[in-house]
Amino acid sequence: MSTTRRGALLAGTGAALSLALAGRAHARPAGRGEGPRLTVARDGGGDFTTVQAAVDATPDHPEVPWTVVLAPGVHRETVHIPETKTGLTLLGGTGDPRDTVIVYDNAAGTPKPDGSGTHGTSGSATVTARPDGFTARRITFANDWLRADHPEITNGTQAVAIKVMGDRSLFDRCRFLGHQDTLYADTRDVGLTARQYFHRCHVEGDVDFVFGRATAVFHGCELRTLDREVDFRPYGFVFAPSTAAGTRRGYLAHRCRFTTTAPAGAYKLARPWVPGSDPTAHPRLVVRDSVLGAGIDAEAPYANMREQYPWQGFFFREYANRGPGAAVTDPANRPRLTAAEAADHTPAVYLDGWRPAVR
Repeated sequence: MSTTRRGALLAGTGAALSLALAGRAHARPAGRGEGPRLTVARDGGGDFTTVQAAVDATPDHPEVPWTVVLAPGVHRETVHIPETKTGLTLLGGTGDPRDTVIVYDNAAGTPKPDGSGTHGTSGSATVTARPDGFTARRITFANDWLRADHPEITNGTQAVAIKVMGDRSLFDRCRFLGHQDTLYADTRDVGLTARQYFHRCHVEGDVDFVFGRATAVFHGCELRTLDREVDFRPYGFVFAPSTAAGTRRGYLAHRCRFTTTAPAGAYKLARPWVPGSDPTAHPRLVVRDSVLGAGIDAEAPYANMREQYPWQGFFFREYANRGPGAAVTDPANRPRLTAAEAADHTPAVYLDGWRPAVR
């Protein structure tokens, strides 16, 4: 992949990163009263030079949660955080998530190095986070694989920045950059519920770039749809929930902003995903109290992924949205909650007793 294309995907990182590298040497050490910490610095000035090595060095199921602090820089690697690393925190070394980036460039159709096939969607993830109680603060998670650089791959263009599966997973002021399937908010098993909270995050992409079966709350986030050089519409879809039939709540976007770099009306808000591995899935999505920009197709904001699973058969609802993408031209195309129903679709209800600590 060319430097130019990587620079385009990580736009906004460069200037902040240069300042960070010039003005901040490494992440700060642990202070009094804080849990144990490890630091990662690519130049060798920390405890480890890779994020994966630091994660591996933390104990399994610790009595006191551990924190891995990432010095500002571009950490080009894949990271797998196993289920046993409960309570682990990844912390960006500055207050700006643009300073600290974890990025790689695998796609679903990318061949594995050992020749055993391709990575598949889950295997394409730059970061895979499986434990309960996982937290990330002020970090950019990115997958900078681009279709234009790989014309040989026409089936398997999904390229995940992070797949998160644990219950009580918190992302505080993070960024998620990619194109197709950027943020995979999922669970470890179809029979498990995973509450996930995304607080003041930035997520961008084109096709189904927020997807999965978690019970996920997006609070105060920006969801940005990207321009594409294509001759069809829609360009893509923001959400593709695949909520399991036994899970009461799916995705909730609350007080979010839907922005775009694409032409007006080029994107759908969502479509339901019923995976072949879970044909009884019942996708659920509520978008409320949010600003929907012109990039969303106001006349028909929802579509089908497959015709045998029409979106009208699932729980897609809106409430008190505004902006050009929220205009109601045909009420049948935009099911809405009543005020009484809206009381059951709040962050507190979805998080069900969990109160994540945001800063």
